[in-house]
Order: sequence, then C-alpha cells, then structure tokens
Amino acid sequence: MMTAPDSRPDLSLVMPCYNEEAIIGYTIPKLAGAFEKAGYRLQLVAVDNGSWDRTGEIIKELAAQTPSVIHHRIEKNEGYGNGVLRGIPICIADWIGIIPADGQVDAEDVVRLYETVATIQGNVVAKVRRRFRMDGLLRKAVSTSYNLFVRALWPRLRSIDVNGSPKILPREILLAMNLKSKGWFLDPEIMIKSHYMGMRVLEFNVFARMRGSGLSHVGFGTCWEFFRNLLVFRFSRAWRQDLRHIPLPTQEAPRKPANVR
Repeated sequence: MMTAPDSRPDLSLVMPCYNEEAIIGYTIPKLAGAFEKAGYRLQLVAVDNGSWDRTGEIIKELAAQTPSVIHHRIEKNEGYGNGVLRGIPICIADWIGIIPADGQVDAEDVVRLYETVATIQGNVVAKVRRRFRMDGLLRKAVSTSYNLFVRALWPRLRSIDVNGSPKILPREILLAMNLKSKGWFLDPEIMIKSHYMGMRVLEFNVFARMRGSGLSHVGFGTCWEFFRNLLVFRFSRAWRQDLRHIPLPTQEAPRKPANVR
C-alpha cells in the first residue's frame, strides 16, 4: 500500500552500525530528538551491519521506544557501503541521507544541513565539511593528503572533504546513481558521480568531534582501499558509460516542509 504523501517523513537517514554498542545508545536518541525538537519527521534506518556485539539489541530497544527509528539486520558484514546500500531501499522520504554512527557531527548540525538543502531548488548534494577537526593531527593529515589526491585526479570536483558525512540527496538522484561500492569507497563514489552528473554541491562547515566511545573501523587497509579505488575509478570508463544512459531527474525539487523557511 502506498504511503500518503503527507504522512511520509521529511528525511530518511541510513546509519550503518557495526559493533557500535558503546555509542549508539547516545547517538541515535540524540539525532532523533534533535529532529523532533525542530519539528521535522525523521525516518532513521539503523542498519545492524553484521555486528557480533549488542548493537542489534540496542537498536531494537530504541526502535521499540522511538517510532522514527527502524531496525534492519544484515547477518554478514560486507563493508560500510553494503550497510548503506541495503538500507536505502527501506527509505521512503523524498530526501535521503547517509550518516555514520559515531556521532562526530552534532545532531543539531545535521538538522541545519537538512534545513539548508530543503530550501534549494534543483539537483544538489548537501554534505558537511569537517572544517574544524578534533580527532587528532594524524587523522587530519591523512584526510588532507587524501583530499589533495582526489583533487589531483578530479580538479573540478566541487568538494574539499570528499568523505565528509552526513550527505543528503534527493531520493530520485540517489537511486539514479546506481551505487555499487560495498566498502568505504561509497562516499567518494557519490561525490564523483555527482560531479559527472553536473550536480551542485553544498558544503556545510561543522566541528568534527572525537568519538565519544567505541572503536574506529578506519585503518591502514581502509586508506589502501581508498587510494586503489580512486585510481581504478579515475581510469575506468564502464561506470561513466553507465551514467550517460541514466537521465538526471528533471522533476520538481523534493517537497519542502512547511516549517522550513
């Protein structure tokens, strides 16, 4: 049965969670509460991405307490990107976003990012730029080097923080991208395809806080995956040929909630 337009959420967010028992009990209620306080209907698809700790149990408990939270379980972890890709079909809002579970971006900043993009007409991807990072000099140096490498390969790419999340896009555009990356390369894939589709990019400056608890899943293997896939993507023609056969949606921009000015 079709969902009535006036009952749909204003924004759907996909949050892949892999062994995040130490933090999601804080980050999920904080995010849901910020949108409720601002008067927006949020659908938060929390994907238990093959966790072997209590992540799934905690999400189920939160979903039972909070109507905006939806639990989705993946039995085998196949990567961050796979968690996102499996969560997207559950989303029903006109705007769909992707957000990590680590809570490094304040929930209020996520609300402001949505408010900003919801007022813009046309095809646009909105994302945060981690302008002020509090997660250490090493992480900042690695991120800077990575983004410089991306700009060297795609000088006209309209982003200086490719991996900055959350990212929010119109539903039809996100589906048209035909995303494939099951690993950490999903964020660059979105930005590179946005570039080739001629989309506008809106970057919203935020503080990137340190993880309150839990372990980061980004390591040397992740960095190698990024650089390898960047080179493959840069010199591969197959995905670009596929994009040429996908018309960019030209319908009206997603509906704007009445309380967004």
